Amino acid sequence: MINIDSIPVNPGCYLFKDSSGAIIYIGKAKNLRKRVASYFQKREPDPKTAALVAKIASVDFIATDTEVEALILENGLVKKHKPKYNIDLKDSKNYAYIQLTDEEFPRLLIARRKTGGVKGKFFGPFTSAQERDYILEFLNKTFKIRTCRRFPKKPCLKYHINLCCAPCAGFVSREEYDGNIAKIKLILGGKTKELLDSMNAEMVRQSGSLNFESALELKNQIYAVSSLNERQNVERQKAHDEDIINYLIKDDKVYLILFNIYKGTLLNKSEFNFNYSPDFLEEFIARYYPENEIPGEVILPQEIDDSLISFLNYTKKGGKVKVTVPKRGEKKQLLDLVAKNIEISFFGDALKIEALKNKLNLPEMPNVIECFDISHLSGTATVGSMVQFRNAKPDKSNYRRFKIKTVEGIDDVSAIAEVVRRRYSRLKEEKKKLPDLIIIDGGRGQLNSALNELKKLELKIPVISIAKKLEEIYVPALRYPLKLDEKEKALTFIREIRDEAHRFAVKYNRLLRKKELLEQ
Repeated sequence: MINIDSIPVNPGCYLFKDSSGAIIYIGKAKNLRKRVASYFQKREPDPKTAALVAKIASVDFIATDTEVEALILENGLVKKHKPKYNIDLKDSKNYAYIQLTDEEFPRLLIARRKTGGVKGKFFGPFTSAQERDYILEFLNKTFKIRTCRRFPKKPCLKYHINLCCAPCAGFVSREEYDGNIAKIKLILGGKTKELLDSMNAEMVRQSGSLNFESALELKNQIYAVSSLNERQNVERQKAHDEDIINYLIKDDKVYLILFNIYKGTLLNKSEFNFNYSPDFLEEFIARYYPENEIPGEVILPQEIDDSLISFLNYTKKGGKVKVTVPKRGEKKQLLDLVAKNIEISFFGDALKIEALKNKLNLPEMPNVIECFDISHLSGTATVGSMVQFRNAKPDKSNYRRFKIKTVEGIDDVSAIAEVVRRRYSRLKEEKKKLPDLIIIDGGRGQLNSALNELKKLELKIPVISIAKKLEEIYVPALRYPLKLDEKEKALTFIREIRDEAHRFAVKYNRLLRKKELLEQ
């Protein structure tokens, strides 16, 4: 049992431990006693908190003078102990390192974790994937480091185009290769000035010894390293001036995106998802910024505690941080843009399916959709196509094509009847699962043709059609076409499926005509 009265009312950090004494959660508080007590007084805690409380066997605490000191202490403790229930930021798509392997002739790799895989030394993390990739490519080209996973039996193309020194063939000594690796370590360690000084001295020495080829190689390397140094200095001076953070909570998960903005231009986008907890936003900010550059302004969807703002000011080197919660104007539009990106990145497919269900008043989510189209050339080589979308993605293993057998000339209505009859009589006969929605490429005539065939087969499947000319949607229950806004998710999704069916039909039509020409 935890004695709440023994916990002070000071600011500080609390450490929850399990029955084995392992730290499972670290938090900060303005009032330690009040904050710890709140975990055990909630009648209906969220699932994450309930799971945490069930594991708590004891609590330890470290008191501080101010809440800002508590934030600084919390950040250090979380880094050291990595508790199970604290937010883990490893989900970021561009939170990666450059690794220098511990092999006989080391390689440079991109690594997202410091554990597992090839052993080596890690540099980073690099929050900009573009900058990381540029540096990696630069180092490989400048110092001609091997990139092959296994040594080939003879030098490959990279050696012949002067991009590798071919240690596989013994064309470079171990001493010379290690010298280049030492230079790489200095660059990745940020010691380019020290490296340039030693390289310049070595170039003078090689030139004095009449080793002009080696001197020229060093000159080229010096020029390349100087260019990289200038680029990095520009990047440092061009520090982004705004971060925009927004989030969406769904099924006890937080989906969060952070934009880095410089003079109105998006520099970088980072995506995170983690378990929900009541103070997730403040915990995220306290965990993220000590590891990443703090901008002049952070734009948020909600207010944060003043102590966290003081913590950001303390952490930022030079200048203060402005924290803004806009209600209107350009900054509010940027927040809305981040929210839109969250929907697209994490829930795009699900939202398309939901929008289609709502606009068509369907009884079930249309997770499996089949779409038919007819293609011919002036009534010849008439073919039908059927594409299937499963969970909003094309399922090409279930695409079908039909060579029209019972229709001659231009008669799309009868051709649709044939392909629908052939497709669903077979599914019925084989007792296979039917789609949730059928889309017909065409107008009212094609729609009625498909409905008649399904009626004969005694099958009840929702069917709509889309006419190309005005992009009108025909629904059986409505006398007039369904009007959808040009930007509606549902209409965009229907078009996407229709266009794929059309592409597949045209491809088959061209294939048949090609065969006919070859047979003549």
